[in-house]
Amino acid sequence: MILSSDQTKALKILLSWIKEPNSSYITLGGYAGTGKTTLIALLRKKVNELLPNITVAFCAYTGKATRVLAKKFKKQIDMYKQDSVSTIHSLIYKPIVGANEQIVGWEKRPEIKADLIIIDEASMISRKIWTDLLSYKKSIIAVGDHGQLPPINDTFNLLKTPNIRLEEIHRQAKNDPIIKLSMVARKSGIIPSGRYSKRVVKYDLRDPESNNELYEQLNNYNNETFYLCGYNRTRVKINKYIRRNNGYFSDIPEAGDKIICLRNNHSKGIYNGMLGVINTISQEDKTRYFITADLDDVSYSGFVYIDNFNNLTSSNFTDKRKYTLDIDLFDYGYAMTVHKSQGSQSAKVVLLEESFKHADDDYRKRWLYTAITRAESDLVIFGY
Repeated sequence: MILSSDQTKALKILLSWIKEPNSSYITLGGYAGTGKTTLIALLRKKVNELLPNITVAFCAYTGKATRVLAKKFKKQIDMYKQDSVSTIHSLIYKPIVGANEQIVGWEKRPEIKADLIIIDEASMISRKIWTDLLSYKKSIIAVGDHGQLPPINDTFNLLKTPNIRLEEIHRQAKNDPIIKLSMVARKSGIIPSGRYSKRVVKYDLRDPESNNELYEQLNNYNNETFYLCGYNRTRVKINKYIRRNNGYFSDIPEAGDKIICLRNNHSKGIYNGMLGVINTISQEDKTRYFITADLDDVSYSGFVYIDNFNNLTSSNFTDKRKYTLDIDLFDYGYAMTVHKSQGSQSAKVVLLEESFKHADDDYRKRWLYTAITRAESDLVIFGY
């Protein structure tokens, strides 16, 4: 395994810190293509040589990110039998089971059986979860992409100024068209229209044929594809279009609808940006539905706010917030803003590139970079 110069430097720093930690945690930031996962896999092997009996808990914010992490590690190393891979939530919280054997809440575990915690996609962590993690007095390595957007409506950003940075694109990734475009996005914030590979293309919406292609992509909706945009009004329009194109002719959510969580509820184990599917739904009163749903690796049941569906602004950020504190907030999840897609990836991304009148250049670059790096293999961009 040939490491880049900054991977070699980062590995040396991390090993030194593990042997003699000078703080309870250390942060590692790395752009897409810089080999963060490769580095962590090699680090685990080196740590085992130094401390053969050490137990490592690998974790990520979402269930999908956790599955991706486990898949990547299986390709690079054999997991040590004492290690674990899980969501952050399942690592530090345990379910409270009611009389009917249903989960009625979650509480913090009294201890974590691990010597070292390694977190992927650490920029997604909220202050509350981070505080709970630190309370266990374990050594923590927090890994993430410092080129992405900061958390929305949150002043806490664990990867704002990482202790270690990986910024040299690894030679094996330099020919990947998605990595190439992500580099262009970071540097200029402008992606010219054109075909970059069989699976990566940008269409200019001033061309009528491009509009036809956009509708073709929407008409061929696939649950494994991320449809991303910038504005909530665009998100609502795409959600409505895809729903109607798939036989949902009412604006009322139904069983089978794809949904996205819009507010954390630690007691339920659900977090902003989690995607899922409604299993059952019934209207409780004028303001609430009662739904059961599968969200990432969480089985959810609870009351959700009716007026939040197809709303341009989440009730969490309006004067209705005080009336919805005991109700969960969801919306349709066929399309997402780029902010909501952070922490997840999909094999294919369809991106409607939108300009932001009041945003500075750094924000535009980070927005485009974040959108592009959600795609694993296929990327279709529509813009100007």
